[in-house]
Amino acid sequence: MTPHAGVRVTTLVLAGLATTVVAWLGLRMLAGSSVPEPGRVGLAAMLFLGGGLLAAGWQVRQVRDGRALSHITPLRAARTLVLGQAGALTGAVLVGWYAANVLVLLPDSDVESQRSRLWLFTAHVVVALLLAVCGMLVQRWCRLRRRDDDDENLA
Repeated sequence: MTPHAGVRVTTLVLAGLATTVVAWLGLRMLAGSSVPEPGRVGLAAMLFLGGGLLAAGWQVRQVRDGRALSHITPLRAARTLVLGQAGALTGAVLVGWYAANVLVLLPDSDVESQRSRLWLFTAHVVVALLLAVCGMLVQRWCRLRRRDDDDENLA
């Protein structure tokens, strides 16, 4: 039996693309060119979540590599793994949502008020992408390394 590989990059790309298409169609049909106002709180929240994920994942990595000063329970490590995967998926979906808003605003980029909103939505896309990357990094840090004696047991 092979171990679960976790969330794959292709899954994140597909989730982001699907969200972009559905959100773009919904925004075009329902709101025309008026999109919701982006808030700076969303940027701060995503940065805070990404930082928290990295801090929790770093602690698990230190324990996994035998360099930690404190002990982490296996349940906490498993929860950190699941939070990393959730962060990666959430970041991918948010990238799709904010990218759809950028696509809707793009035709009006010559208008100054829309251009400022366009830059704010672009910043949201970048920060959501960072959240997805943090989640994938934490997932990698939580993965147990293969031991040499595992190969002998499989043969």
